[in-house]
Amino acid sequence: MRITGVECHVLLAHDIREDAASSAQDDFVVEVHTDEGISGFGESDLNPWIGRACLEAPSTHNMGLSLREMLVGENPLEPARVWDKLYVGSAMNGRRGAMIHTIGAIDMALWDIAGKASGKPVWELLGTPVRQHIVPYASLEPRVAGFEAYRDALVDWTLRAKEEFGFRAAKLEITFGGPYAHLGTRAPDRRIVEVVAAVRRAVGSDMTLMIDVQYTWTDPDRAIETLQALREYDLYFVEAPLWPDALDGYARIHGANTGTRIASGEWLATRFEFVDLMDRGEVEVVQPDIGRVGGLTEATRVAHLAEQRHRIVVPHAWKSGLSIAAELHFAAATKSCEFVEYLPGPLADSDLRRELTKGDVAMRDGVLPLPTAPGLGIELNRDALAFFEVE
Repeated sequence: MRITGVECHVLLAHDIREDAASSAQDDFVVEVHTDEGISGFGESDLNPWIGRACLEAPSTHNMGLSLREMLVGENPLEPARVWDKLYVGSAMNGRRGAMIHTIGAIDMALWDIAGKASGKPVWELLGTPVRQHIVPYASLEPRVAGFEAYRDALVDWTLRAKEEFGFRAAKLEITFGGPYAHLGTRAPDRRIVEVVAAVRRAVGSDMTLMIDVQYTWTDPDRAIETLQALREYDLYFVEAPLWPDALDGYARIHGANTGTRIASGEWLATRFEFVDLMDRGEVEVVQPDIGRVGGLTEATRVAHLAEQRHRIVVPHAWKSGLSIAAELHFAAATKSCEFVEYLPGPLADSDLRRELTKGDVAMRDGVLPLPTAPGLGIELNRDALAFFEVE
């Protein structure tokens, strides 16, 4: 089998808000076609115009090769070998960031092809399954203004996730400071504690809670003080307390023994950045985004490195059903993966995220079953693709 062509789609929600910190409003989707009529689909969480440029830019010399030109003629049934070829061939322009994120969408599509060609779900190609079902957590980020309204909305959303949808775990987006503040002004750190306390009182002790503070602090000592105040609320992890490059600060938080795991990694690209995060930053929970990290090939490499270091893996997924499907296959074959990020359509804040795919795995009794269809087991909604596509 040989790759005959690669298409990319730039997708934008029609009600996009440039002031909103939600990348669910856009998407970068690739289709890889083969000479045997099998096509694969992948996506990545990056500015889709930048992804298009990374994919379509022509070669200029042998240290700056085109991703598209390197792909055509290759065997899609060898995704790991193709990944290495793309990484080396684009290294002068890439190695990290947008080029790796684009390779991630391509790699996802190659695994989709490999599964379809073999008649097997992708997790069977990744390795022996280590679980029969996967526990998702609901990512909750209401769109309301003002502290009290946001606190009350998070309480309501978490209760709804538990009682209406059956979630056993939820992650609360609580960002009152830093570059992605919801309220527009810096709120005292005690308000983070107030929100967590309100949610915990509402849902009881039997629901797993996590929080994402979205790079709120520049001073690790402020983070440590708040984490110590949160200890009594039994959080599974606190995500992104510091900027992702603040590795020494992460190590300082780890050394303070606050009783709460620290999670990070949603923006990282390649296993090399995750080695730094684990070894220098001493982060306990690593969060590879399947597309951004470089696809299923690289996410699996990250998982192996995490397992060697006795770290937990919880993949990040804030795009469409394509990314959700990819993380489910990844989780099925990853021993150290205890949860996945998941948001059912009725709770999603983006029509693009709700409508782009068909055949999404449905949650039952608080868990997601292993996908059974060949490949990623997900279909693109062609009508939605045409509706959201921008030329």
